[in-house]
Amino acid sequence: MIIGIIAIAKNFAIGKDGRLPWHYSSDLKHFKETTTGNAIVMGSTTWNSLSKPLPNRLNIVLSRTIASADREDILTIQLKDQVRTLWKYLDCDVYIIGGAKTFASFAEDIEKWIVTRIPVNVDDADVFMPENFLDGFELQRTKDLDEGLLVEYFERSRT
Repeated sequence: MIIGIIAIAKNFAIGKDGRLPWHYSSDLKHFKETTTGNAIVMGSTTWNSLSKPLPNRLNIVLSRTIASADREDILTIQLKDQVRTLWKYLDCDVYIIGGAKTFASFAEDIEKWIVTRIPVNVDDADVFMPENFLDGFELQRTKDLDEGLLVEYFERSRT
């Protein structure tokens, strides 16, 4: 299954200067618990924001600029269709983890969204999600995390 997982501020901000514009331990713990044992797909900016591959996950970077031969601890794929072909052979879920361009690329493929609501506005952010990114999805359940965070689980509408 293809799942989008995102933390998003009240004003739909998701990034600033190539990084998350906040730090919430409970969100990071939730992300780790949710994605461990699965594949994660990210764009090159998200990859560059990480200090190393995330452990116990297949790290897939969608990029035309990072050469596969440069790294043996990640899988670099140049085209979205190559990722689509790969996930048919994986025995796990595939989580799209960012950034905005990667989420947009997989918008039609994402079957579920896991959205952590960050209880702040980030006025100086430079990356945002479109306000309608959840159109066509229905809220299934919510989960309270520490630090005032709310996780919402959405599934694509079957209409």
